[in-house]
Amino acid sequence: MRAARGWLLAGAVAILIAAAAYIGQPGSDSPEHSSSSDAANGTSAARLFAEAMGHPVDQIAGSFNPPVTTGLMFVFTPRPYTTDEAAQTLDWVRLGGTLIYASETGDPELDSALGVVRINDSVAGDSQVGNPVIGGVNQVTGAGSVIPLDTSAGQVPILRAKSGLVTAYLQPVGSGKVVVLADPLVLCNGYLDKLDNGRLLSDLLGIATPGAPVAFDEYHHGLALSSIGFQAWVTTPWGAALLWLLVAIFAGLILRGRTFGPLLPRPAEIARSDIEWSVAVGQMLRRSGAGSLTLGLLTTATERSVAERTGLPMQPRERFWNALWMRAPELAAELASAEVELNRSAASESELISAAQRLHHIAYPVSEEQGGRRATRESR
Repeated sequence: MRAARGWLLAGAVAILIAAAAYIGQPGSDSPEHSSSSDAANGTSAARLFAEAMGHPVDQIAGSFNPPVTTGLMFVFTPRPYTTDEAAQTLDWVRLGGTLIYASETGDPELDSALGVVRINDSVAGDSQVGNPVIGGVNQVTGAGSVIPLDTSAGQVPILRAKSGLVTAYLQPVGSGKVVVLADPLVLCNGYLDKLDNGRLLSDLLGIATPGAPVAFDEYHHGLALSSIGFQAWVTTPWGAALLWLLVAIFAGLILRGRTFGPLLPRPAEIARSDIEWSVAVGQMLRRSGAGSLTLGLLTTATERSVAERTGLPMQPRERFWNALWMRAPELAAELASAEVELNRSAASESELISAAQRLHHIAYPVSEEQGGRRATRESR
C-alpha cells in the first residue's frame, strides 16, 4: 500500500513537471521581447546576429549579474527592477559598459537611475527618422503608437517620429554609454527586414568593442523552463529544490518499495499430445465457420499422402491427376469420388465427418486395416 502511494506521488509530480514545461514553452507571442522567443516580437534574431558577429553571447537568468565592464547588455521591456539592481546597472555603465534599454513604458527604477524622462503623449512609430549619428539608418518602422522621450543636455537624439519628437537617444555615462529606445519593436525579429531596422541593430552592436561579450537580460522577464538550459535552472533556488525533491522521491521509492505478495514460481509447461492439438484446431475451425478451409486442408492432405504412396509428384496438380489415372486408376476413381462427396457434404456436419473418414481411409489404408485386425483379435 505504501509503495502504491509512493508511485502515485511520483506520477503526480511527473505530471506537474510536464505541465509546467508545456505551459512554459514559448508561444507565438512575446510581449516582453525575450531573446529566447522566435515570435515576431521576440528578439532571438538579435541574439543570433550578435553571435554571428563574433561576440560571446549570454542570457542573464537565475540572478542578475551584468557582464564585464567592456561588454554590452540588452534590456527589453523588463519587469520591475529593484533600487539596488538599477543602481548596479548604472555603476556598470559608468565603468565602461554599454546598455541598450528598450521599453514601451519604461521601468520606474531604471528610468530614475538613468535619467530617462517620458512624455505623457503618443506618436506614430511606423516611420521613425534616423539622425546622422547612426550611419546608414535613414528610416525605421515599429509600433503604431510610441510614447516619446524628453531629452536633456547630453542625451543625443538618434531617432525621431514624424512629429519631431524623440523616440531614441544616445547618452554617454562615465566611461560607458546608454541607448534608450521608446519602441523595442524596431529591434524585434519581425521588423529587422523592414526599412533600415537591421542596420540600426548592426550600428548598436558596433558601439561595443570587437569581440566584447553581449548579454540579454532575461532575469527580468521571469524564468521559463523551455527558454534556458539545464545548468541555468538548476542554479536557481527553486530549480535546485525541485531537483532535490525528485532525488528524494526516487530514493524513497527504492528504499521503501514493497512487493504485492510472495514471488510465485513459474509453472512448468506441460507437453500437449497430438490429439489435443487436433481437437484444438478442429474447434477453432468449427467456431470460425471455416468450412471451405477445412475442405481444402482435407483434400490437400489426402492427395499428398497418395502422392507419397504412389511416388508421383504433387505439383503441378493436373499432371498428378493424369499420372494417377494411368498408374492406379482404381485409387484415382476412389479419391475423385471421395472428394466429390466431401464437397457435397459441406452443408452437413455428419456428412462432412463421413466424407473425411473416407478420405482418411484412402490416405492411410494400411493403418486402418491393421486397426481392424487388432480389434478382431481382441474380440476373440
